[in-house]
Formats: sequence, C-alpha cells, structure tokens
Amino acid sequence: MSTRNRKRPLLAVVLAFLYPGLGHVYLREWLRALVWFFLNVTSFTLLMPPDAVPETFGWSELVAAAENVTPGAALALAAITVFSMLDAYWMAKQQNTETEVQEGTTCPNCGRDVDPDLEFCHWCTERLEPDSEETADDPGAGA
Repeated sequence: MSTRNRKRPLLAVVLAFLYPGLGHVYLREWLRALVWFFLNVTSFTLLMPPDAVPETFGWSELVAAAENVTPGAALALAAITVFSMLDAYWMAKQQNTETEVQEGTTCPNCGRDVDPDLEFCHWCTERLEPDSEETADDPGAGA
C-alpha cells in the first residue's frame, strides 16, 4: 500500500487535542471538522462564566481564569476534546482501511500504483510478473 495516501492516526489525535476538529481538518473530513469546531465554540460560550475569560493573556491571568472555571464546564470541555480525539483516531483508521481496499497492484520496483491490466509499470517501465492465480487459470499462459 502506498504510504502517500495513508493518514497518521496519532497526528490526527494530537491535532484534535490542540483544538477539537483540527484532526478532522487534517483528515479532510470538512463537515465533521465544522461540527467539532461549532460544538467547542458553542459549549465554551454557554458554559464559561464571564469572570473566567481573561482580558489579557499572561500566565497569571490564565491561572486566575482557570480557577474561576466550574468543574462542570471543565468536564464538558474536556469530554468534547476527548471525544474529538477518539473520533479523529477512528476516522484515520477507517480511511486507511478504505485506502488499502481501493488500491490495486503496486510496482515491485518503484512501489507506485499500477493498472492491473498492464504488463509493465507506466511509471518506471518495469515489467510486471503476472499473478500466479491468473497463470494457473489460463492454459495458454505457459506457452
């Protein structure tokens, strides 16, 4: 299988950890990415008390803001992040499985996908050996 078409599940998980939906952008799952972005922004807007949002961004302001977050809001936002990470991992694994099924024959010389009907690789012109199943089924193949 070509590694160019494979997605890295751990990279999708790390991106989803940084911001829910970002792993789905990497996977080019646009609708899912928008749903996770919208869910995170909406939850943050509805659950965060006004005194938990810092006016400036310094270390002490962020620590003070974190102390004002209710446990329920923190749990909800953490759950959204965890479920986004799990979904990104699952989607990457599913895409890799679909890629394996869709890919056909690969060239033993250059590793690129080739048309199984051709007797040579159209990328590097290496002659392809016929499948042993085809030669066993075709009585004229050995002659």
